[in-house]
Amino acid sequence: MILLHILSSFLLLLPFVRLARATALTTAIAANERLCFYADVDKAGEKIGFYFAVQSGGSFDIDFDVIDPNDKVLLDGQRERQGDYVLTANTVGEYSFCFENDMSTLTEKLVDFDIMVESEPRREAPAKVGSMADHTSALEESIFRLNGMLMNIRRTQRIFHTRERRGFSLVTSTQNRLFWYGVFESVGVIGMAVLQVYILQTFFTKTGRRYKV
Repeated sequence: MILLHILSSFLLLLPFVRLARATALTTAIAANERLCFYADVDKAGEKIGFYFAVQSGGSFDIDFDVIDPNDKVLLDGQRERQGDYVLTANTVGEYSFCFENDMSTLTEKLVDFDIMVESEPRREAPAKVGSMADHTSALEESIFRLNGMLMNIRRTQRIFHTRERRGFSLVTSTQNRLFWYGVFESVGVIGMAVLQVYILQTFFTKTGRRYKV
């Protein structure tokens, strides 16, 4: 009976749970390229969450901007490594989220980003005050507390994921540099050895004029 009571309370709370439409992607942005993504807002007052982090490429930085349906710039930044923003959509329509890699002439950037559009309906007061309402309030408070904890865990996972990817990119770049340095050093040593042998061989085999005394 207690389990059924909790389940019924949870079903009553479902309409109050936040509805969200999220898009999590990882994309590569070539040098001198501008790439935009779009999200639709159905009604004014909805929340827009925007997160991005440069995983690899150059100095791990990128230019970005967020533009509303009226072509008004809501957010912009230059040479940013990562960002986590929450906006309130005051205009219904299509919002654009653009990344620009103009500062690089050769390097490609790998960007991990997340666009989330969510609506938060208001909570209505219970019609009757009693045990059912008390259990509902306690359960609702627990749900919102758990939601906040999950969001914190998600942000922490993003930070660790970004650090891992950046560390892996640095290790890979260092390995490549060491490899090519070793190759050039070996070629230089071999070239110097061949040159020395050639000079010595020429010195001892070269014929010159002989003079009698």
